[in-house]
Amino acid sequence: MLRTLFLQPPSFDGFDGGAGSRYQAKREIRSFWYPTWLAQPAAMVPGSRLIDAPPAKMGMGPILEDVKNRDLVIMHTSTPSFPSDVRVAKMLKETNPKLKIGMVGAKVAVQPDESLAQGSPIDFVARNEFDFTIKEIAEGKPLAEVDGITWRNENGEIITNKDRAMIEDMDSLPFVTEVYKRDLRIEDYFIGYLKHPYISIYTGRGCKSRCTFCLWPQTVGGHRYRTRSPEHVAAEIRLAMKYFPQVKEFFFDDDTFTDDLPRAEAIARELGKLGVTWSCNAKANVPYDTLKVLRDNGLRLLLVGYESGNQQILHNIKKGMRIETAREFTKNCHKLGIKIHGTFIVGLPGETKETIRETIEYAKEIDPHTMQVSLAAPYPGTFLHKQASENGWLNEDEAELIDENGVQIAPLHYPHLSHTEIFKSVETFYKEFYFRPSKIFAIVKEMITDPQMLKRRLREGVEFFQFLRQRHSS
Repeated sequence: MLRTLFLQPPSFDGFDGGAGSRYQAKREIRSFWYPTWLAQPAAMVPGSRLIDAPPAKMGMGPILEDVKNRDLVIMHTSTPSFPSDVRVAKMLKETNPKLKIGMVGAKVAVQPDESLAQGSPIDFVARNEFDFTIKEIAEGKPLAEVDGITWRNENGEIITNKDRAMIEDMDSLPFVTEVYKRDLRIEDYFIGYLKHPYISIYTGRGCKSRCTFCLWPQTVGGHRYRTRSPEHVAAEIRLAMKYFPQVKEFFFDDDTFTDDLPRAEAIARELGKLGVTWSCNAKANVPYDTLKVLRDNGLRLLLVGYESGNQQILHNIKKGMRIETAREFTKNCHKLGIKIHGTFIVGLPGETKETIRETIEYAKEIDPHTMQVSLAAPYPGTFLHKQASENGWLNEDEAELIDENGVQIAPLHYPHLSHTEIFKSVETFYKEFYFRPSKIFAIVKEMITDPQMLKRRLREGVEFFQFLRQRHSS
């Protein structure tokens, strides 16, 4: 068994490279998701270690010391962080020339040859779903015999092996909670709308929706929702409760946890027996009866991608959602007391000044508890990237999705809507949503009744205004 390090490397200060299908960038409020995609293969490799450098605020010193006694390093990378990650790989190789380095993630899954050509320290990249791929390599299997990789042979030639079959039995994967316990400090992980400390896991992979911008279903996870059994999920939550009694909330990070409603209800009932508080990603079409079952069994919050308040834009991005359905769903959540963190995107195909205004008014009308606005990001491997390239909507340098500080920029532009107009609309959106008397009153009331929330909201307020200042200086 190769002595293996799984590494989320340092890059930009506050950069969340492990953000899954969400955009990989610094956020308005400092946030970190768990490196679950690295933790899963790490759980399959005895004697391995996982270092998640960004939330741990870890520099290169301890990492370089660690790799002196390693045979294999598996690095997670992304389109925004790839140049920085290649520099880290170079430092690792200089420290230990015998080290074998592989990269995983959506970037290398869709651009394997290009990634190897640009990253000379990289020995191989894993395409698509990579859990068993990495397990076989860690067990010493020759790279020529491992499905699902593109690799560099001793002559420097880039070779593409056949694809690896997708995992069908999701219960065959070990619990990532074991790795969280072994290698991570859960207090380092913070999301503004989740209770702290929280833990997130996946109960399945893939998403039936075909949203043109969403990264991981189009690159790694696929569009079939492959799921763990409710009993398997409940067993991991019981283990996590034992390991981390301080946890206040569990989050299910499946792209759309509610894609299978009977299963979602079955998991909820298992969680209800355990008495835990939990939240998940959901599409804005869950019926009232299911919402009630989830709420009655511990559901606190839904993370919902509304994206736009304009129906034509939702059609353009293949969202498969009707505005009226989303309105009714949101009313039902309000009625049941289920909080919503709504996410919106500006700059999608079909966007105009008028549709941005329409989305801002829509957000204020449906009034989620909290919300996030991001800029449309055409990641390589997505339909949106292909569409933008073909239509001339991109900057000359297509790789630029963030600035030198790791903050999102507006890479898309249209004949009738400039980069600058799209970029500025984010600040307008936030200010109009949060600086309303009704929203200010709700936030103040929440802070007065909950001392912990008071501390959090004050800290988040400082970070938000720092974010606005940084945007103005960009």
